[in-house]
Order: sequence, then structure tokens, then C-alpha cells
Amino acid sequence: MAVDTIFKALADPTRLRIARLLGTMELAVGELAQALGQSQPRVSRHVGILCDAGIAERRREGSWVFLRSTGGSDQANPIVAALEHVLAVVEREDAEFAQVCESDRRKLAAIRDAREQSAETYFAQHAGEWDDLRALHSPDAQVEEQLGKALSNAPLGATLDIGTGTGRMAEFFAKDADHVVALDKNLEMLRIARAKLQHLPAAQIELVQGDFAELPLPDASFDTVLLHQVLHFAQDPAIPLAEAARVTRTGGRIAIVDFANHDREELRTRHQHARLGFSDRQMRDLLRSAGFSARDPIALDGGELVVKIWIGKRRDVPAPQNL
Repeated sequence: MAVDTIFKALADPTRLRIARLLGTMELAVGELAQALGQSQPRVSRHVGILCDAGIAERRREGSWVFLRSTGGSDQANPIVAALEHVLAVVEREDAEFAQVCESDRRKLAAIRDAREQSAETYFAQHAGEWDDLRALHSPDAQVEEQLGKALSNAPLGATLDIGTGTGRMAEFFAKDADHVVALDKNLEMLRIARAKLQHLPAAQIELVQGDFAELPLPDASFDTVLLHQVLHFAQDPAIPLAEAARVTRTGGRIAIVDFANHDREELRTRHQHARLGFSDRQMRDLLRSAGFSARDPIALDGGELVVKIWIGKRRDVPAPQNL
């Protein structure tokens, strides 16, 4: 893409704001429209110009369209990456631009907070029937068998089950792990999990309340991290994956069980799914950006929704250099 086309695409205040937001997270077009206070057709036109210039790229997910910057993907555009750095500098140096960008981020945060609150209400209402609900979407026995095989090439060690729900996966892996921390944000879920896991030795299992976007756990403290049917609830999947990477030791593994891309729109409203599954490319990029080397995914057929297992290995993190 010609450089002049890129600069022409950015020669508009709204598109600069969009580029700044996309430089930090993947967003749905509807989220952008709400944050910017503009109509969705108008925002879509701006997005089209940015995509045509190669600054952003679209990913359709059912009736929603998600956008991300091409400067931060696995095959990053170096020009766009450099422009993102320039925009960050401009925000630091230009008070007026900084005020606009901060306002956009606050509005976006409020939108996402409202959605997360709705999801929390749903979890609390359905905690007692969670395993039954999940069984409608995935063949759990098959998933457990394949997940166990995928992780059998090394000891589980200290294991973290993020979004444990009723504790099903924590119970399944407890016999092979040195210690399992079962974490969930919802207290009602933890109450159900505690009852389910009470037969296990206290030294074997620990239940912790916490948010997957801000884990209340120390750095590099786990050998294995699990996210079983959890990531599709994340408004921005990169955030919980970055937190998972933070608490995973070098050489440790992450196992993500979730849906492949699908178009079951009713899961957004009926079950509070923020994402309609993930493509292999999207998951590979997410894992690599978080600091994991991705293995080939495992696909599990047997239902209308295809379940996949993605495994990643934590790469070595270079020590910070003293300048």
C-alpha cells in the first residue's frame, strides 16, 4: 500500500481517533460507534477507508464485524506499527488530542462494563445449572479425553483453572496436578464449585475469587493454565491471555478449549457470549502476542458447534536491560 494513501486515510480527526483505539485493542464496529458518539453507517465508512489503506482489517463474526490494527498482528505492517508509535507520542504531547482519546476510552470502558455486568448477572442466575447448559454446546467427555492427551507429554505441576465455573475441569485434573487453583469471578459459581470439590484434600485444591482480566496471583507461579469455555466471554480476549502469560512460568503451557467460528447469534443474548468462537489464525495471533508458541489445534466434531483445543508454550521472557 502506497504511503500517501495511508497518510490520506489518517487525514481526518475521526479516523485518527479510531486508529488510536485500534492500536490498543480489537473492537466491534458497534463499540466504535458508541464510543465515538456517531452513527454506525458513518463509522463504517471511516473504517472502510482505514481498511482500504491497510491500516486496519476486518473480521466478520456472525452479524458483528470486529476490527484490529494491522500494526500489531502476527504479520504486522511495519509502517502501521510505526504510525501507532507516532500517535502515542502525539497523545502524550498534544493535550487536546489526549483529552479526546481519553474520553473515547472512558466511553468504551463504560460500554464494556455494562456488558460485563449483564454477563455476571447471567452467571449468578444460572450457576446451579451451568454444567447442564455447557453440555448442550460441547461433548465434555470427548473434550476431557483429548485435552488430557494433549497435556500428557509433561507434568501438569501447579495448575490454574481460570473461570472454573462449577469446578468440573479442576476436579478432572486434580489427580494429576501438584496443586490446582480454581478461579472464578462469580461468588455463586465458587459456592457450587466448593461443594463439588469438597471431597478433594485441602492441600490439593484452592478456590480463589478473581477476574481473568486482573488475576490476583503472582508472576510465573503456574506450570499449566486452563481456560475451558471461558475466552468467548471476554470483550477483549488479549487481556485475559496477557494475564495468563504473566502467571505462567517459562516453558509452562496454556490450554484453551473453546468454539471454532460459528454464526449462532442467539448465544450473544441468551448466554452472554461476547465472541462467536475463534479462528485458528486469530487464536495463533492472540497466543503469540501474549508470549506463547502455538501448537497445531485439535478439532473435536460431534455437535453443531465445533469445539477446538489450542495449546501454547510460554516462551522465555528476556530480562529487562539496564540502560
